[in-house]
Amino acid sequence: MENRIAQLRKERRMSQAELAEAVEVTRQTIISLESGRYNASLLLAHKIARYFGLTIEDVFLFEEDGK
Repeated sequence: MENRIAQLRKERRMSQAELAEAVEVTRQTIISLESGRYNASLLLAHKIARYFGLTIEDVFLFEEDGK
């Protein structure tokens, strides 16, 4: 699953560590999310989306064709 976390974070000029602290995870988790090595749990996806004032669908890009 792709996401816009890095883009949103950079638009707000914040570090990975700052975002991690804001959503109560480690910086390594943010790195893994941004690189696509880790998919967020529903709870974490909700926290990240709410932090940016967006919906989960605006942050996380789901593929409709089942890939």
